[in-house]
Amino acid sequence: MARRLPPLASLKAFEAAARLGSVTRAAEELGRTHGAVSRQVRALQDFAGIALFEKAGTGLRLNASGEALLPVVTQALDQLEAGWQRVLDDARAPSVHVACSATFAMRWLVPHLAGFYRRHPDMHVRLSMTSAREIRHQGADLIVAWDRATYPERDQARSIRVADVAFGPVCAPDYRVAIKGRRLTCATRILHEYTSRAWSLWQAHAGLAVANTAELSFPHTHLCIEAAVAGLGVALVERRMVRDDIAQGRLVAPAGFVAFADGLAIVPASERLETPAAKAFTAWIADELADGP
Repeated sequence: MARRLPPLASLKAFEAAARLGSVTRAAEELGRTHGAVSRQVRALQDFAGIALFEKAGTGLRLNASGEALLPVVTQALDQLEAGWQRVLDDARAPSVHVACSATFAMRWLVPHLAGFYRRHPDMHVRLSMTSAREIRHQGADLIVAWDRATYPERDQARSIRVADVAFGPVCAPDYRVAIKGRRLTCATRILHEYTSRAWSLWQAHAGLAVANTAELSFPHTHLCIEAAVAGLGVALVERRMVRDDIAQGRLVAPAGFVAFADGLAIVPASERLETPAAKAFTAWIADELADGP
């Protein structure tokens, strides 16, 4: 039976206009004229037989029907885009889409990726660099993560541990930190906005309590590290992420590093965990991480 669906172009126009709150901005993003996008939105409403928008000043605002439709269209377009890209990637070469934090990508994965291509020159790795909050919305096959508490139980059960991780507080060499008894004292503690439980885990594993008078928070570990380098406070980071900074004297680790029991893992984000490219990447990253400090 034929599918009774509106044209894809009208759904794309609706999603862009709804997300951006403007037909003009949607037209700029889609590379179409204002009139063309407006006609596509109108055609979608005609097809549905209901209004999806209402006027809001000089822009548009979704009505109740539009609010209900938007997440359905967004999810469908995301899945279509991810599937389309996967088909193209696989046609060019066996591929795997890997998502990880921007900091891990910049400070470890990309600098080591040449080793994967030397071992597997016929395979392709597609990367998504994203924050911990957004990491599950990129259409990835595999996610590299140490903090897996928020993932579905099924994904946690299927995750593959690939390396130990060790976290420690770091700061600029001249930043004042005191460790007396079982207490680390500093003026400002730097937090990651989406993995703030790392400090609680570190205190439990290290047997040290942290006493601070102020806090700063950032959405990426890279920003936390740079804030520590700038002398803004003490950040908690995985040792691989700051190995070079410590070696070059930009940072010190006054309490050393302690291992977190769960370690770093590959978490499946699709049903492609058993593809040759996914298995090759998982085996390679385990070997590469094992060779590091």
